[in-house]
Amino acid sequence: MELQFPFTISVTLLALLVYHWMGFKAGGARVKFKVDAPATEGPDGYRRFYRAHINTLEHLVSFVPAMWIFAVLISDMWAAALGLVWTIGRLFYALGYYKAAEKRMPGLMISFLAAVVLILGSVVSIVMDHI
Repeated sequence: MELQFPFTISVTLLALLVYHWMGFKAGGARVKFKVDAPATEGPDGYRRFYRAHINTLEHLVSFVPAMWIFAVLISDMWAAALGLVWTIGRLFYALGYYKAAEKRMPGLMISFLAAVVLILGSVVSIVMDHI
């Protein structure tokens, strides 16, 4: 059986691995800063790890379907390339956020722009195919 969308599958898995890595980092911060479950409030250091993880979850909700729609409508390779940019952006986002809240913006912008291209590219493809 030939694998369809191998690049998009690979990047989807990579994005999920990054998300779970952030979850482990947030769990480690919970221990380090002594924030007992189920609390989500705590010292600033803890909240930065927690927010990096939760914000990435919030963005995954639109990123993953956008990448897959783009892959189906336009290109597996280009969807995966943009997905890789998104994933790298999220890594920069988290690593910056872990240091200081104001250092999260470059990574956020990289991942946000990649997601916007995936969404707008899909919309343009649908419109162009149905005009």
